[in-house]
Amino acid sequence: MGEALAEELQTEVAFTIPLFGGIPVHESIVVMWGIMAFIMIVVLLLTRNLKIVPGRGQAMLESAVTWVNNFLEGNMGKAGRPYFAYLGTVLLLLGISNLIGMFGFGIKPPTKDINVTVAFALLSIILIEVSTFRAQGGLKGFLSSFTKPMAIMTPINIMELGIRPLSLCMRLFGNVLGAFVVMKLIEQVCGLIVPMVFSMYFDVFDGLIQAYVFVFLTSLFMAEGMEQHEK
Repeated sequence: MGEALAEELQTEVAFTIPLFGGIPVHESIVVMWGIMAFIMIVVLLLTRNLKIVPGRGQAMLESAVTWVNNFLEGNMGKAGRPYFAYLGTVLLLLGISNLIGMFGFGIKPPTKDINVTVAFALLSIILIEVSTFRAQGGLKGFLSSFTKPMAIMTPINIMELGIRPLSLCMRLFGNVLGAFVVMKLIEQVCGLIVPMVFSMYFDVFDGLIQAYVFVFLTSLFMAEGMEQHEK
C-alpha cells in the first residue's frame, strides 16, 4: 500500500527544456496542457456557426453556460460578472482533470500533483484579492477591508491571506489522493464488482464535486471581499 501510494505521488519528468542547464517538465504539466488544448478545440468547434434559433448542440451549450452563470451570480451577485468566464473555465478544467484518470491509458489526474493544486490555489487567492481591491476603490479601501467587521479582527483577516489558499489547495489535493487510498483499500478487501462500483463514484461523482466545491469557495471568498449582499 505504501509503495503504491508513493508511486501515485511521484510525478515523472516528461521531457527537459534545454535552457538554463535544463528545465524539467513533469507529466502532470503535460497532461494539463493537453486538457487545455482539448477544451480550446472543443469550444472552437461548438461555437462555430451559432444561430439565433439554436440546434440541439447549441441549446445544450447555452444551457450549460446559463447554469454556470446562474450558479456564480447566486454566490457573487451581478458585480461578479466580469469574473464568471474565468471561474467557469476553472470549473471545467478541474472537472476534466479529476475525471481523466478513469479513461485509462496510464494517465494520472494532474490534480494528484500537489504543485498543480498549489498553482490553482494561488491563482484563486490572487483573483480574490484583485476583485477586493477593485471593489473597495483602491489601496485605501483595500487596506481598510482588513479591519472589518471590527478592528480587532485585523490580525485574523491578514492571516486569511495564507490560510485561504492553503485550505483550497489541501482540500483539492487531499480529496483526490484520499479517493485513491480508499480505492486501494477496497481492492485489497473486496473482489472485483464492489471496487468497480466505488471506482465510478470516486472517479465521476467525487471528482466533479471537488471541482464544484473549489469554484464555490473561491466565489464565496470573492463575494465576501467585494461585500456584495443581494437583497
